[in-house]
Amino acid sequence: MTTFFAMLTERGPTLALEKTLSFNQARLEMIAENVANAETPGYRTQQLDMRGFQRALRTALEGRHGDPQEPLVIKSGREVATDAQGFLRVTPSIKPVEHALFHDGTNQSLERQMAELAETGMTQEIASTLLRGRFESLRQAIRGRMQ
Repeated sequence: MTTFFAMLTERGPTLALEKTLSFNQARLEMIAENVANAETPGYRTQQLDMRGFQRALRTALEGRHGDPQEPLVIKSGREVATDAQGFLRVTPSIKPVEHALFHDGTNQSLERQMAELAETGMTQEIASTLLRGRFESLRQAIRGRMQ
């Protein structure tokens, strides 16, 4: 994860951080839906692959060749992609059954959901801190010119 955030600070951080925050928000909503349906017979857990998103974002950043004027277009495919307006569109997929289904026909592990919640929360905190720092730098630059 360290190299992912180092990459964000080097190549167009504002757009990349915005996409990361959007992905994390969608992932948190998906985890909440999974937990809310923990007792629903036959419910299949949804997933959003964090590492897949990070790879797609890295590819999009590298595709800009260091030019911050180029649009940041994510072309990952089934779970995440950038739409025509430049917004990140996220579509969770159904998590494949790892071993056996539970007695009620679900494939959900609350422990796994809580681990994903923690991972997403940490990523969200780091991304929002980096973005907040970016905005603070801009604010200081504007104040410096106005004084």
